[in-house]
Amino acid sequence: MSSSRPEVVGHLVEWLTRIDLARPVRVAVDGPDAAGKTTLADEIAEALGPRAVRISGDDFHRPTEERLRRGPLSAEGYFLDAFDHGALRREVLEPLGPQGDRRYRTATWDHLTNSRREDPAATAATDAIVVVDGVFLLREELRDAWDVRIFVEVGEEEQMRRAVDRDTELFGSAERVRERYAVRYRPAHELYWNSARPKEAADIVIDNTDPGSPAILRWTRNGEGL
Repeated sequence: MSSSRPEVVGHLVEWLTRIDLARPVRVAVDGPDAAGKTTLADEIAEALGPRAVRISGDDFHRPTEERLRRGPLSAEGYFLDAFDHGALRREVLEPLGPQGDRRYRTATWDHLTNSRREDPAATAATDAIVVVDGVFLLREELRDAWDVRIFVEVGEEEQMRRAVDRDTELFGSAERVRERYAVRYRPAHELYWNSARPKEAADIVIDNTDPGSPAILRWTRNGEGL
């Protein structure tokens, strides 16, 4: 079912605000690179207002020597080594979970400067809705730590268009962007899809190929307490 973007965001926000777990609600916004996860997560958080806690998986990278130990274009390296999911679980998901103290940190590593982040801990409100965007968020070691799992997909042609538009300055040329997606990013997501089957694990699947009119492909209510 396709709807206007404001309608989709509105439906998501209305549903999220009705979830009552007597603790923060942990929301994953997962999907491949350039699918539009960050934009969607930002829009959800903005619409939620003061209840929102916004966190990016990009702030939980591993140090460069670990991330690139298999080579800068290794798909396996991107899937297995790029992100410190243990830190994300330890610093965010477990403290905000059923047995947690609601004390969380928003970041542990700055991959652009390859340096540790020393952001102070904060305390989430009991009714907070914690929106985390990133890749590989529904892999086995994180899957049980989410209360709501959203997967955002995008067609390959549109993904590449966005990637070239967004990342050419970062990587130096459109050709280098296309190479990285062909050799590193897309094969890494194939490893992820084959091992974790994130679309099947997701509560909500959204096709964001047309960002102005996203299509909700599936909306279930998995998970205890939802």
